[in-house]
Amino acid sequence: MLMKKHWHPAFCGATEWELKQNRDDLSFEDEHNLGKEPLRVDMLVIKKHSDAKIENEIGRIFKAHNIVEFKGAGDNLSIDDYYKVMGYACIYKSLGKGVDSIPAKEITVTFLREAYPEKLFKILRSEGIELEERYRGIYYATGSQVMFDTQFIVTSRLDGEKHSGLKILSRNADIANVRRFLQEAKLANTPGDRQNIDAILQVSVSANEKLYSKLREDQNMCQALRELMKDEIDKEVEAKEAIAREEGREEGREEGREEGREEGREEGRAERKKLEERIKSLESELKKVKVAML
Repeated sequence: MLMKKHWHPAFCGATEWELKQNRDDLSFEDEHNLGKEPLRVDMLVIKKHSDAKIENEIGRIFKAHNIVEFKGAGDNLSIDDYYKVMGYACIYKSLGKGVDSIPAKEITVTFLREAYPEKLFKILRSEGIELEERYRGIYYATGSQVMFDTQFIVTSRLDGEKHSGLKILSRNADIANVRRFLQEAKLANTPGDRQNIDAILQVSVSANEKLYSKLREDQNMCQALRELMKDEIDKEVEAKEAIAREEGREEGREEGREEGREEGREEGRAERKKLEERIKSLESELKKVKVAML
């Protein structure tokens, strides 16, 4: 089973991949530290140009400072998680270089999770917070109780044609979305994009082994996977070759020890044979002596 920490790099990679059209307008910091204490947000997205228009739906809400919280497969998203992240946003605001140097109106909060958070939404609505599905699978929270512009992204409900990178970060990835992502990923031409693609595929492949085994039967898809994960495959091959070399050396040492033992046994048998022949010779001489004495 994939550990929680393994999902976060993939989600960060998928978020950057989704927003690649505005790469020059945004900067990304994975697990941004909130001061010197070990308080970290999963991702901080800084909008470098206030007038930049973010093309992707998940970034339409973005302002100057954008805090993103990821929940991996099986992770809960409770009302306490909601307030914890809001607390992180408050701390982030308070750590500006001067008083109100980070205005609250320039902060947004994004929660990203595969499953629809029905229980959380029910509690939020009971507290007077309205939730509107602004785009497919993307819900905006509004009302006087909401301190910062906030959105909830439910990846299982996103449009696969627009968000294939996030859609395949699931233990139940759809083969059509995987095919779509692989086709899109083949066009990647920057080191940053390739790193994000590797992070996404590592988790997606590990979480959907049967699906990717089926894809390997498709020669085109199999070739695409090999090309996209070339660095990862090369590392795995190198590791296996290193293990094989070490096993070969150990086997050689063992064979050498065995040959040495066998050689020792042969020498022992030869010495024993010589000794037995010597004993027989002495016995024969002894018989001759006895006969002569008679």
